[in-house]
Amino acid sequence: MISRIHSTTIAVSNQDAALDFYVNKLGWEKRLDNQLDAMRFLTVAPPGAATELVLADPVWAGGEDGPAKVGGHTGISLVSPDIDATYETLAARGVNFTQPVTAMPWGQKATWFADPDGNIYFLAAE
Repeated sequence: MISRIHSTTIAVSNQDAALDFYVNKLGWEKRLDNQLDAMRFLTVAPPGAATELVLADPVWAGGEDGPAKVGGHTGISLVSPDIDATYETLAARGVNFTQPVTAMPWGQKATWFADPDGNIYFLAAE
């Protein structure tokens, strides 16, 4: 049976710049960085997380359908045990938020932020 989600993939225009953002601004860890023929397989994850984020070249991320779109809503939701402190820390590091932390209609506090390529993530209180 399936035991967990290993990874999900986003397209980035520059893997080194993306790696710098996720590691140095978000505080994530680089997990894998392997060259496979013409493709670089690069993953990052929050410390202690089981699921990794693949930072992929658009050509590789798109597969047979052609290059993947860079930027836009990823559909990926992240959580923080202290969303207000996380917002303040990341905003001070230059992370681009679409709005301050706000109470959502269902009562949970949340916001959205983007990486340098415009890939947008939902960040919610745990």
